[in-house]
Amino acid sequence: MTAFNRDLLIDHLKQLPPLPAVVTDLIASMEDDDVCIADIVQKITYDQGLTARILRVANSPFYGLQNKVGTLSDALVILGFRAVRGMVLVLGINGAFRFDHCRGFDAEAYLRHGIGTALGARFLAPMAGQQVELAFTAALLHDIGQLVLASGFSPDYALALEYREKHDCPLVVAERDVLGLGHPEVGAMLADTWRFPDSLRQAIASHHSPAGEVADSLANVVHVADCLAHALGLSGAGGEMVMAIDRTAWERLGLDGKKCAAIAAEIDASFEESWMIFKG
Repeated sequence: MTAFNRDLLIDHLKQLPPLPAVVTDLIASMEDDDVCIADIVQKITYDQGLTARILRVANSPFYGLQNKVGTLSDALVILGFRAVRGMVLVLGINGAFRFDHCRGFDAEAYLRHGIGTALGARFLAPMAGQQVELAFTAALLHDIGQLVLASGFSPDYALALEYREKHDCPLVVAERDVLGLGHPEVGAMLADTWRFPDSLRQAIASHHSPAGEVADSLANVVHVADCLAHALGLSGAGGEMVMAIDRTAWERLGLDGKKCAAIAAEIDASFEESWMIFKG
């Protein structure tokens, strides 16, 4: 066991650098039904690094285009607004953390699982009356607390990862047993620090325990998508555990075995293309 200091965690979050302005604007746009895509594109173009990364993906061999894509507007046509916005969010938020020195933390598996969960959320969102774009983004960010712990408290988090392997238990159980809190709580604290919209914060905080939220909470969507992504083994990590789906969330979404199987098939069919887009 390790004596994990919550006060140090709070101080660490306060000292994180602010997100790039374009990322903050994109997060705020999640709940704006009248978002102007042209304005968003203009803001992204101010960040030359992000623009270059997006153009590189659009021009990758995966798309097999005969002519090179030279502008962000053209890239939007090729990739779609959801993919471009999601890519900017992933690059901008993940770029705030250095987690390559945390023993046992698999950054690629983390991203692969996030993408799989986001795809599931995209298909599940209409069942909950949720905005597809918002659900997609919430799912991409649902495990962000893991990055906080792996980057800012790597020795402590490495112990939690070792505990998970030794006891063959879910990661959130290992975190709470070793550290006294799990990545959902840490993610919610980060959401408060960076002023995420309430719906995003709730989804991050409750993606392992959606039953305590209101019936139409986005947490129901993210929870079920999270379970499906784990069941499909999309992270590519060895020994990935299958999570039990919360019955309350299952019933709130009106799911049955047939619907669930169809959504799992859609996730599986879409995954490799999405992974190519996001990994760049």
